[in-house]
Amino acid sequence: MRTLLYIREAFLVEMRGMMGGFYKISEWIMRLSVTNVLWVLTSLPVWFFLVFGVLRASTTDELVTMLIPMAVLMPFTWFPSTSAMFSVARKWVMGDTDVPLLKTFFRSYKQNYLQAMLGGLLYSLLFVILIVDYQVYLKKFENLGVLSILFLALMVLLLVSLFQFFSLLSHFHMKTIQLLKNAVVLTIGKPLRSLSTAVGSAVIVFISFRYTFLIPFFMGSLIAVFAFYNFYLTIQKMQAMANKEEDPLPIEESPTRDEDMPKV
Repeated sequence: MRTLLYIREAFLVEMRGMMGGFYKISEWIMRLSVTNVLWVLTSLPVWFFLVFGVLRASTTDELVTMLIPMAVLMPFTWFPSTSAMFSVARKWVMGDTDVPLLKTFFRSYKQNYLQAMLGGLLYSLLFVILIVDYQVYLKKFENLGVLSILFLALMVLLLVSLFQFFSLLSHFHMKTIQLLKNAVVLTIGKPLRSLSTAVGSAVIVFISFRYTFLIPFFMGSLIAVFAFYNFYLTIQKMQAMANKEEDPLPIEESPTRDEDMPKV
């Protein structure tokens, strides 16, 4: 009889453990999907031009025709919404997993809107220049060879620096020019971490395009969590080394967002 009771209690404990695990998984699915849907909805015009224009363009003229309105819209929609998504991801990475999603997202969207827009104007211009130049050179020379690798490397560096920009914007209080400068410093100064961010993000994008239902529900939020996690590890390591050696950080130090922002 005691053996049966022991088996029953062990079974109940195991079931509670399994149910707890399923509950945690379902919570993370909800967090990631809600944040990703908010990101898509608040930047919907950009997604419209991307899906129905840029990805279907067959000539350079068609590509430019779709890229121009998309690039104009991105600083005012996609960049602020991505900044808000990174702010939510920051909370999760730093251990505040129960943060209110809607309140945190839209508060960050409003507070960081101007800086995200200004940074977006520069990044959008740089991306358009790279894409159009590549299309023009490809049409002119047909086989770019080394130039193709150079364009790809520049695109990857620009994309990683963009992730650094969003991470810095969500984590520190800095002027926009400082954010842009430090994003470049972190990208070039930490090549292995930058490569890790690029490869991890590329894997997420590849899997998302393979299973397209992941794009509106998980792709952006997963990349934000992964990119900010890499950024946060870098900042913690740099701060630890600076404290140990009593030297300033390689980036310009500014107070973190939580030091003068009310708790959510």
